[in-house]
Amino acid sequence: MLCRLGCRWLRPLPALQFGVRVPPLAPTSTGGIKHSALPAWAVASVSTVGSGGPGSWYEALASSAPVQGAEEVLLGMHAATGLPWWACIALTTVALRGAVTLPLASYQHYILAKVENLQPEIKNIARHLNQEIAVRANQLKWSKRVARLTFLKNMRRLVSELYVRDNCHPFKATVLVWIQFPMWIFMSVALRNFSTGSPHSEAGFPVQEQLADDGILWFRDLTALDSTWILPVSVGVINLLIVEIFALQKLGMSRFQTYITYFVRAVSVLMIPIAATVPSSIVLYWLCSSFMGLSQNLLLRSPRFRRLCRIPLTKEILGLTIWGLHWRPPFSAPQGFLVIC
Repeated sequence: MLCRLGCRWLRPLPALQFGVRVPPLAPTSTGGIKHSALPAWAVASVSTVGSGGPGSWYEALASSAPVQGAEEVLLGMHAATGLPWWACIALTTVALRGAVTLPLASYQHYILAKVENLQPEIKNIARHLNQEIAVRANQLKWSKRVARLTFLKNMRRLVSELYVRDNCHPFKATVLVWIQFPMWIFMSVALRNFSTGSPHSEAGFPVQEQLADDGILWFRDLTALDSTWILPVSVGVINLLIVEIFALQKLGMSRFQTYITYFVRAVSVLMIPIAATVPSSIVLYWLCSSFMGLSQNLLLRSPRFRRLCRIPLTKEILGLTIWGLHWRPPFSAPQGFLVIC
């Protein structure tokens, strides 16, 4: 039987071997246009990072095609609905999160649920492979280190074959990160261009005037900072709620997942002072985006919604300790990647 298992799980292994500066832009005359309520240090804080001039990385980002596309989306929503800018920002955020990130998040959960359901089969493979490695190590007088490396190499190959068989490679679950985070950046920069009357935006100054009068409640001027810190603190609190929901869903998190959870908690707290230094229009977008993220996480916990999206049911599988290693296949958490933006 060992010979047959050896042919199945092990393959023959090879021997183990250990410039030019861009001239500054001419000052733009603002005439009688209303200036932003932002202090000068806040207006210039981001654009002065790096080289500090028109040729800096931020200047290139602010004038890039994706940011201009985000500006067109905001302007189109405002022109189509006629709503004040605070409602336009909120409605655009809800539309983008509902049309783009919710389907991607559902797909992420679908992939990771299939990965989770492979764990019993992976554990069975690991046990058989462990037995064969033990026999081979005894026959060939391998050291514990050689046996461990042999186990890891064969285990990675076998698990990859399972992912290919079920078409559920965990990397597919990262598509949400690669789309959601850049979209968050582009929308934030577009709103900053509007709030500061940036020359990169074709509608910068007219929109800046509208934003100064189209706020609500205590933040009437969307181009100004929120001196009450209510918006920044709200962003941090909602992000922390998202992190805690993620943490509560997984009782047996791996060490890597634990480190990531603590890191995202720190980022959530750090977002509070950062949000206090940017225009209220940007913080309003961050707040709406975080609130939609929280709602999305709660919705994806609903069994009825998961059945609607055909997300398979999952069962918690603990890791397996072999050759001094706690073998737990990557990305086994049903929630996968934690994104708070």
